[in-house]
Amino acid sequence: MYRALFNKFFDRQGWTLKGEDLVNHRRCVVIAAPHTSNWDLVYTLVAFDRLDLPVRFTVKKSWMKFPQGIMMKHLGGIAIDRSPKDGSTDRISMVDAMINLFDETPGDLAITITPEGTRSLRERWKSGFYHVARGAGVPILLGYLDYGKKEAGVGKVIEPSGDFEADMREISAFYQTVEAKFPEKFSVDQRFV
Repeated sequence: MYRALFNKFFDRQGWTLKGEDLVNHRRCVVIAAPHTSNWDLVYTLVAFDRLDLPVRFTVKKSWMKFPQGIMMKHLGGIAIDRSPKDGSTDRISMVDAMINLFDETPGDLAITITPEGTRSLRERWKSGFYHVARGAGVPILLGYLDYGKKEAGVGKVIEPSGDFEADMREISAFYQTVEAKFPEKFSVDQRFV
């Protein structure tokens, strides 16, 4: 039901889809940026659905309980359980929990991550997406929403080289040309410009 409504809205707003030739990766990390509005979720879900990406996004395990869990699961939410599995009291990191998802999930899995981590201005991105991709041995797809051009989709594929700074400079260069819904709330990671 949600997806049908979102698809209709996407079309009525005049958005176009880009990157059909870049989505042959069935196991990957997908960046969703810019992230300055709640509307970004709607356009992102439609774009990735139309690109036939098996996109999921992570939420706390508690968010998958009734009643909100019904909607979260339908939209592609996947629970992250960071509780220790070895009997210790230390929780595992979010990065390790996401790498475990790749290890434990056979077949298609594209985990969407918003490295800004907030809809407010953030000049330093969270780098977990990179470490998840590197640890799981999967590529990073640069998903984007360009409100200026009304384009949504995937603009580039990055195979993490292990040279974090070089890869982040390439990622930042790509997103510098993308216009957010609220440009004053978006910045690429300024360490790599």
